[in-house]
Amino acid sequence: MSRKHTIKRRAFIEKSALGVGGLIFSTVLVGSCTDHQGPNPNDPNQQGRFDYNVASFDPTDNQIILWTRITPANDASPKVTLTYQLATDNAFNSVVKTEMVDAAAADDFTVSIDISGLASNTKYFYRFTITNTAVTSPVGETKTLPKGAELGEVKLAVCSCSNYPYGLFNVYGAMANSEADVVLHLGDYIYEYGQGQYGTSANTNALGRAHQPANEILSLSDYRTRYKQYRSDPQLQLAHQKKPFICVWDDHELTNDAYKDGAQNHQPNEGDFNVRKANALKAYHEYIGVRTQIDAQIYRSFTFGNILDLHMLDTRIIGRDKQLDYSSYFTSNGQLNAAAFQQAWLDPNRTILGKEQLAWLGGALAAGRATWQVLGQQVLMAKMFVPAELLVVIARVAAEVGAQGSVSPATNQQFQTLLTTLTQIKARVVANDPTLTPQEIARVKTVLPYNLDAWDGYPVEREIVFGLAKGKKLVALAGDTHNAWYSDLTANDGTKVGREVATPSVTSPGFESILGSNPAAIAGFEQALALLIDDLQYLDATRRGYTIVSFSTSRVAAEWRYVPTITTPTVATAVGRTETFTA
Repeated sequence: MSRKHTIKRRAFIEKSALGVGGLIFSTVLVGSCTDHQGPNPNDPNQQGRFDYNVASFDPTDNQIILWTRITPANDASPKVTLTYQLATDNAFNSVVKTEMVDAAAADDFTVSIDISGLASNTKYFYRFTITNTAVTSPVGETKTLPKGAELGEVKLAVCSCSNYPYGLFNVYGAMANSEADVVLHLGDYIYEYGQGQYGTSANTNALGRAHQPANEILSLSDYRTRYKQYRSDPQLQLAHQKKPFICVWDDHELTNDAYKDGAQNHQPNEGDFNVRKANALKAYHEYIGVRTQIDAQIYRSFTFGNILDLHMLDTRIIGRDKQLDYSSYFTSNGQLNAAAFQQAWLDPNRTILGKEQLAWLGGALAAGRATWQVLGQQVLMAKMFVPAELLVVIARVAAEVGAQGSVSPATNQQFQTLLTTLTQIKARVVANDPTLTPQEIARVKTVLPYNLDAWDGYPVEREIVFGLAKGKKLVALAGDTHNAWYSDLTANDGTKVGREVATPSVTSPGFESILGSNPAAIAGFEQALALLIDDLQYLDATRRGYTIVSFSTSRVAAEWRYVPTITTPTVATAVGRTETFTA
């Protein structure tokens, strides 16, 4: 992609006369430094509003990125000069850093400032003003990470998949009011679809949440408009105002089922994919703070004292080979060409991370000294292998939902009947029923991954990662599926190498879009998958929410929290499940 944006990420470092306990420096990541005494407050270009609140990103034990966007009163303004203040109190009596920066039209009037030299495990307050005016942003709160044993427990609020048209962002409001130290967003922060496309529900228009712009987003202006719409949401604004975020993208920040040089939802008549990707990545960096010097490379690590090392991965864009598709391996009579599929599936050259990122991860895991080594990434890592014969019916169900929005009664009956039969056989296998026939055992032991867009589609590289984590206490965090999961991570030799905690979505629909709203059918489906999939311990197939994952040096506790609705405002949550495991 173009390196024009690198200019905006140049180092801007100066000694702060107000630094406390050492030197406090700043680097302007997005925006630009200003070297004058301040603009004339009567300048028509020096007027505007803070419509999108404030945010902070990528905390370390001595750094934090501060963000805001100004809406200029003059649409033709080339820039608006802002002043930020960072303080240890919300009255700003103890300011530790203040500086002027320019919010320029070239960056959609956003600024991201990376401040270093801060005290560890410390809460800070910050705000922006239009320089030499009384126009001031809301006050943001943020916190640096601990060093060593400064903190006995770290709480991460893990979320993903926030589709604006599908419902209200109550989950963000709940996280803003939670005890979380940091919000970990695992991708699909925005969705690229146009009005009436994926995510549109019966409530979209009534809630005033139709996508803007109305078209599927392609241009830089489109992506910026979409981010502004999402960031106009008051509950998302509150979450950013109250908590520091650590983020990675998934596919919808670009387009559905993206990989390094293409995507399912990018067609030839939509222009050059690499141009679209450059537009998407520039807009992402304008609205999401990421400490990186290369826009396309967002994998990075964070250390939370002696408790955990968090390794944020890009399993989507920088290195991923194109996903396999079962439809390419079905013969004309509807049978799977298993030999051809297996040859492609087990190709040792296929990668989800790319060689450079995989080598970086190996080094990061080897260097990690905290108790827990945690992977913050997008897609499910655990093995989700289902009986092979179930795949054909699942594919038919998905095709009907995609084509007509629902499953036909005949297909639904076939699906439920087959699921019941296979579950009964698997229960007998677990119980060591001596009357089982070899044919029955084969029906539930002949398994294949149901989702080739996840790590299941890249099994060789998954084994490599498991090998890199050998001897470490590994926890994988995942999003993407819109549903809640808890699974063992098991290597091919049967060794348990860790656990995976996967968060439900903020709004995006889960399996209920296929299963409907019948509680008995949903419960039966959840129980059937937990029995049929060997490593799966827990599934919630229908509720929206987030996961609080609490880490100490001795244990991890994952708590899945669900909001009761996304059609009316609420920040209430109910705990659906808690899982605890020890070091």
